[in-house]
Amino acid sequence: MKGNYDKAFENVIRLRIMSILMVNERYDFNSFKEILDVTDGNLASHLRNLENAAYITVEKTFSGRKPLTNYLATEAGKKAFQAHLDFLENLINANKN
Repeated sequence: MKGNYDKAFENVIRLRIMSILMVNERYDFNSFKEILDVTDGNLASHLRNLENAAYITVEKTFSGRKPLTNYLATEAGKKAFQAHLDFLENLINANKN
């Protein structure tokens, strides 16, 4: 079967994080929190998991005196996510009757 199942995307929050980063060059912590409707700690845990897998990178900057934390998908992350989507699509197609 084409594609690879990736346990990093097993959780719906991580799946949604990567989906957002596939269509946005970067996305900030507060926007993720708002769109995903999760707590700070929950979101931080999922982002750290993806960062540890080298699927996203963190970019910390300042807007005036206010810290801004943005996240970007890495090339490896984009490829892994696409392979995961290919796997799921093929799994669905293989089970259609």
